[in-house]
Amino acid sequence: MKRFFLAIFIAFFSASVTAQEAAHWLRYPSISPDGNTIIFSYMGNLYRVAQSGGTAVPLTTGDAYEGWPVWSNDGKTIAFASDRYGNFDVFTMPATGGAPVRLTFNSTDDLPYDFTADDVKVLFGSGRNAPAESVRFPSPGLFKNMYTIPVKGGRPILLTAAGADNANFSN
Repeated sequence: MKRFFLAIFIAFFSASVTAQEAAHWLRYPSISPDGNTIIFSYMGNLYRVAQSGGTAVPLTTGDAYEGWPVWSNDGKTIAFASDRYGNFDVFTMPATGGAPVRLTFNSTDDLPYDFTADDVKVLFGSGRNAPAESVRFPSPGLFKNMYTIPVKGGRPILLTAAGADNANFSN
């Protein structure tokens, strides 16, 4: 019986050692408009790497979870979601790194999906309540309401409460 437990311990230990050799759970990859750069989420932070490979450079650090990066059409800005204030809000930052700017301040989760063609607004999905006359699917857990918000900050504008996820503008 001791040998059995020793064998299981060795198997778990060797699995944990080999798991450190390669990065796993790279999530939400987003390719730049020119196809040369990838931003992805790993262990709750955003990283930037050339499409040809190489060392990934962290864009965010800290205890918050950041994910769902979206490139602007000109490739200069990214929008992403972060839970640094409790729930997921939409932030923007330069694609090369820098100070994030918080765009949304609602108590529900807001996730960015796209930029408008002129890169002036960010399209995002939210579970916030829409006006009753525009609600088709009143379950924010199933489908998100679509909003836009100016990149410079401002008030979100409801586009549709018909319920959609991962929407993109047709440029």
